[in-house]
Amino acid sequence: MAMCNFMEEFLDLAKSFDESIARRAFQLFQGRGGDNGSDLDDWFRAETELFHAAHIQVAESEDALAVWVEVPGFRASELKVALELGRLAITGKRQSRNRRRSPKIIYSDACQDQIFRVFHLPVDVDAKNATAVVMDGILELTIPKFALPRKALILTDSGWIVRASDYQLWRKALTRPRADRGEQKHLRSQHR
Repeated sequence: MAMCNFMEEFLDLAKSFDESIARRAFQLFQGRGGDNGSDLDDWFRAETELFHAAHIQVAESEDALAVWVEVPGFRASELKVALELGRLAITGKRQSRNRRRSPKIIYSDACQDQIFRVFHLPVDVDAKNATAVVMDGILELTIPKFALPRKALILTDSGWIVRASDYQLWRKALTRPRADRGEQKHLRSQHR
């Protein structure tokens, strides 16, 4: 399975998938006689006909997101995962397995051989340290959250974000009783 840190490939792929869905939705529209009012139904039906509906479950802990995606019959090498800009994108194309071709088969039910799913993540994540594993038809991702400094002070009137330790040093330096000019020059030279 390829972990990608860029979305360009997925944007191109999404465009081609979007065009495929649009073509199929238009065929469905024409098949119903061209009556207006069911365009979303046509779109969703076309989407389910063309792509496997990858069900997603997301759990959040203090320091990471855990994501489980149902990908039955897909091998890890057939999947690509991208994390960027608060989005998780999963795509895959499964090689058609040898299905039995016999005149005695009276019913056969199978999933689509392609997956394309984009999911918006609820928090900012560290894509470089994400891990992914496929086991028993489940893609499991562990995605660390971005670690912000625990002690940050946001000065809203100035629009600055300052570490609490720096703010305390600056405040201490600015609120000291003014001694002689030599000490003031020394303090100014330290903060330049």
